[in-house]
Amino acid sequence: MRIRRGGVDRLVRRFLAGTVLILLMLLWGRFISRAAGSITKNDCRDMICAGGQWLVEAIWNQAHPANIAVVSGPWPDDWGGNAGVNDPDPAYRKYNAVKTFYEEHQYLAWYGNEESGQQTPEEPGILASGEAGAGAVAGGTAQDRGNIQGGGNVQGGGTAGAGAAGADSIQGQDLAAGAGSMGTSGLQGANQSLETITGTLERPITGNTYVLEQLMDYDFLIKHFYSVHTSTTAGRDLMNAKDLLSRDMTMKGDDSKPQILIYHTHSQEAYKDSGPGQTVVGVGDYLTRLLEAKGYNVYHDKSVYDLKNGQLDRSKAYNYALEGITNILQQNPSIEVVLDIHRDGVGENLHLVTQVDGRDTAQIMFFNGLSQTPEGPIEYLQNPYREDNLAFSLQMQLGAAAYYPGFTRKIYLKGLRYNEHLRPKSSLIEVGAQTNTYEEALNAMEPLSELLDMVLQGNRKDSIIQ
Repeated sequence: MRIRRGGVDRLVRRFLAGTVLILLMLLWGRFISRAAGSITKNDCRDMICAGGQWLVEAIWNQAHPANIAVVSGPWPDDWGGNAGVNDPDPAYRKYNAVKTFYEEHQYLAWYGNEESGQQTPEEPGILASGEAGAGAVAGGTAQDRGNIQGGGNVQGGGTAGAGAAGADSIQGQDLAAGAGSMGTSGLQGANQSLETITGTLERPITGNTYVLEQLMDYDFLIKHFYSVHTSTTAGRDLMNAKDLLSRDMTMKGDDSKPQILIYHTHSQEAYKDSGPGQTVVGVGDYLTRLLEAKGYNVYHDKSVYDLKNGQLDRSKAYNYALEGITNILQQNPSIEVVLDIHRDGVGENLHLVTQVDGRDTAQIMFFNGLSQTPEGPIEYLQNPYREDNLAFSLQMQLGAAAYYPGFTRKIYLKGLRYNEHLRPKSSLIEVGAQTNTYEEALNAMEPLSELLDMVLQGNRKDSIIQ
């Protein structure tokens, strides 16, 4: 049997190529094994997802090189040209534009949810809300930049928090079991009479207060009060403490009509010991009762936005929630405050708990979507109330630093909007995480209601900021 020389050459080339490929794979495997010790589970997941996304898109682009969406202009005719045919659906252009944006900013798809995925506690020397640890007493003058008025020197740097979403340990709770109620065991942890809860005006300052000049120092402000995700940027022009603290966040209307809307984009988020009905909706129930006891008119929306055909589906939860709460606000234009109550997803070894009045209390985290990426604003997710939202969370954060030290984590900033564009006083609030107990989450509602009341009534603002 005779073999052509050309055939032999092809066999040799293929053998050599295969050998080189095997060697490269072995070297890559060795490199990966060495680096694995420094890569977290979430990082590994993100790299795999990003690689898979890239591979699918590469194959698609090779198979469909001419598949280009028409974003604007006349509707193409049957031959693909623009013959002046009127666009039958102008909204389709905006849809394509949004689609193109997300194709160009794929990382937003991976970091689109609000969970922090935090794996470790805050760095030593800085508590969750940016308060200082032990240190020498400072006088709190304007010249003492970097010191806390009446407190210790500020230590350390920023907090962890960048990364993909943490895992949900409890999913798909049966709403029919009573997701809108607090549950029997939860009531035992929050059975304190509403009339006996200490009001902010009687509560002494046990934490830290700040001088305005400190907060006007951009580096100081970001370092001690914010965790900025890689999906966005928070520049000096935006994070202007003097502007944010000067904004009036007080309630304008009376309680004859609804004033506050509480809802839950992810109604099925629960806690490590949750029973039937013990989800964030039950936590919202207790917050509603506390605020009503303070004289506010509260609308608690218990709608389910994260279940589809009885199965947990959060891919479009924010879209569904936007439709639902928009209808509520149209019917109740008197509503001034919009609160989306969640719980965070963190590493299983992280327990977000503190002591408030001798009780184990879940730490909370205020969350702001900035509607911008490192490349600039997201034109299709504009938020005209972005600065107001930032002012609302910062004022509550400073109130917590003074009256409830250690209760709040750093304010979390991410790139998308998270439906915070409907009212100036809008906030997404993470109440603990999947590693907290339901009772710890309920206990967090009492200090949260105090912080809300303090900002909405303008109480003690002068005592917190000098």
